[in-house]
Amino acid sequence: MFIQRVVVKNYRCLKMANVTLNEKLNVIVGNNECGKSTLLEAVHLAMTGQLNGRPLLVELHPYLFNLDQVKAYADALVKGGVTEPPSILIEVYLADDPSLTKLKGNNNSLGLDLPGVSLVVELNPGHAEDFRQYVADPSEIRTVPVEFYWIKWRDFADNDIINARGIPLQTSLIDASTIRNNAAANRYVIDIVKESLSSKEKVDLALSYRLMKDRFLEQPKVKSINEALAARKGGISDKIISVSLDTSSRASWEAGIMPHLDDIPLTLVGKGEQNSVKIKLAMETSANSHIILIEEAENHLSYPSLNELIGHISANAGSRQIFITTHSSFVLNKLGVESVLLFQRGEGIRLTDLEDKATQDYFMKLPGHDTLRLILARRSILVEGPSDELIVQRAYERKHGKMPLEDGVDVISVNSLAFKRFLQIAVKLSRIVDVVTDNDGNVAALRRKYADYLTSTLVTVQYDEDEAATTLEPQLLKTNGLAVINAVLGKSFSDDSSAIDYMTSHKADMALRFFETDVNWSPPDYIARAIR
Repeated sequence: MFIQRVVVKNYRCLKMANVTLNEKLNVIVGNNECGKSTLLEAVHLAMTGQLNGRPLLVELHPYLFNLDQVKAYADALVKGGVTEPPSILIEVYLADDPSLTKLKGNNNSLGLDLPGVSLVVELNPGHAEDFRQYVADPSEIRTVPVEFYWIKWRDFADNDIINARGIPLQTSLIDASTIRNNAAANRYVIDIVKESLSSKEKVDLALSYRLMKDRFLEQPKVKSINEALAARKGGISDKIISVSLDTSSRASWEAGIMPHLDDIPLTLVGKGEQNSVKIKLAMETSANSHIILIEEAENHLSYPSLNELIGHISANAGSRQIFITTHSSFVLNKLGVESVLLFQRGEGIRLTDLEDKATQDYFMKLPGHDTLRLILARRSILVEGPSDELIVQRAYERKHGKMPLEDGVDVISVNSLAFKRFLQIAVKLSRIVDVVTDNDGNVAALRRKYADYLTSTLVTVQYDEDEAATTLEPQLLKTNGLAVINAVLGKSFSDDSSAIDYMTSHKADMALRFFETDVNWSPPDYIARAIR
């Protein structure tokens, strides 16, 4: 049993998301604020009815609604238009398994006959008149009046879901960022520990805890204190006052026991160790959980610790479906790029979704670092090699007064044969990319190669049409002249030919000199266009 697809409409930052998932492992990568965490939260909410560990009815507030949708609604009212009030929809489409038959139907936005769960937050018709009066003055609308809303939690067979026990799949969400204090952290771990105990072990632990409390009263010092208090009867109350440990239901062993690591309370060990233990406990003790959602497993972990943890996750996944959000290229490489879901504000693609099979195979074999850089950058500039990278970096700094990464621009060195493979991902994810390439003495061939991208609004291919200046070195010479080249390199070449011969046979040294020099030099026009 696993989740095939998730549809989210107008929940937090996700205005619209329709994401197809892998059966086993889903490594969700994307930039900050792209909606990765929101996607996990939405899945957990639809499967459990819980937000922040409490029923959604208790946690419902105006800022769960997509702000763009709310603004569009308010603007439409101001213009006198008629539009539907803001609402939230989360749909989880499950694999068609016989054990999920009772959830199966086509009561979903895609009209698919599958088992699944739908959670809707919408205006309660019983409060329609109250709502109409509330929006009578559109200029006053800033947020959604959730007091007039209700929650409809139903399966695709159109049956009401009363609680999570009505869904045969169990979901565990592991997000250390939601544990804000020691008490919450302790409770979080205790809940996970409880899942690993048998019924008999739970009873034994409860009895032992109660027995420990009883023995507390037998301690000589405690007895002496209680005898002294008893002697004061009448001064404070007509009843005998004594001290004891709380044995009521609210003071069960779960509230009084603190997990320890090497005799140190878990909440006092390092945050990295805490996160690692929580994830491992969830992996090992959530035997009944079919779906595990892990938020940024790399938090607070060193490289060796992260290596060990990711290995543990891989080895203990079993038949469960696992979601991991990450910014780490290491996690990407370790778990395999075939599991990667590239995510950006509701747009999610898997590398297996790329139409070109050769491109799929290329990225399956390529370490994930460069792929992740392309995904996370606000804009990328693809260059052909390390020397081009140094020249572009320095040219950008000279123009803008800071390095490209400070502007969210990543200069990535890519084999020119792989340019089009990266561009396929860029177009799929609507990423802005400039390709800086040599013309190799054949501009017509270059145009044919990039014909699909020459009119793109996202991708620009920057090159020079002078076929006599085929590569970076002659382009630098053409733009700056021999005197500047000599000054930058600290040489005294007497002619252009000897200068180009030296530059092409010492590419790395030449580029480093341009990067470090104080001599004023200019980038070729095609590079200048890329560093706009």
